[in-house]
Amino acid sequence: MWPNALYGERMTQTPLTMRRWARFEYEKLVDTGFFDRDRVELIGGQLIVSEPQGTYHVTAVCLVGDALRAVLPPGWLLREEKPISLDDESTPEPDMVVVPGTPEDYLNAHPSVPPLVIEIADSSLGFDRQIKGSLYARGGVQDYWIVNVTDRVLEVYREPQADPSAIWGWSYRSVRTLRPAETATPLALPAVTVRVAALLPRGGA
Repeated sequence: MWPNALYGERMTQTPLTMRRWARFEYEKLVDTGFFDRDRVELIGGQLIVSEPQGTYHVTAVCLVGDALRAVLPPGWLLREEKPISLDDESTPEPDMVVVPGTPEDYLNAHPSVPPLVIEIADSSLGFDRQIKGSLYARGGVQDYWIVNVTDRVLEVYREPQADPSAIWGWSYRSVRTLRPAETATPLALPAVTVRVAALLPRGGA
């Protein structure tokens, strides 16, 4: 199911045997510097090389980072493009996560289930919705945002639920689409308000 869902191809010949990687194996390779030239994520036991970042993506990452840092209270940290230890076979690297504490709190281990995960999506929109969305729901992420720079909206996913039709068997029950004139509030920080317009590059992708 995973190869077909990822690549959108119909396998007409004998399927290839794919080796699944455990998180501890992947982390050992990372420690050796094996992936120094590539940005690689472990997604459901498979090693995925991330796409090169376009100008709108990079700009959106900067905007989202600036907007969140301006409103996060003391004791909260924004991590950009850093790994999270989601489960035994997944170490994704979301564009952003919001976690409690300080950088030193994660000296010996990556965050596991961040209170807020954010992906910046243009060409990766389908992947972020279907593959990563199901993975984050399975991993227990309660608040997942997709900054959709193509449609200039913020997609907010909440309430993980078992869903046999989803690739990892989980999806989000609540899905909201917020326009630039609206605001968003992280579940874990009810006193924090973020303007959606502040997260989006002007002009769209």
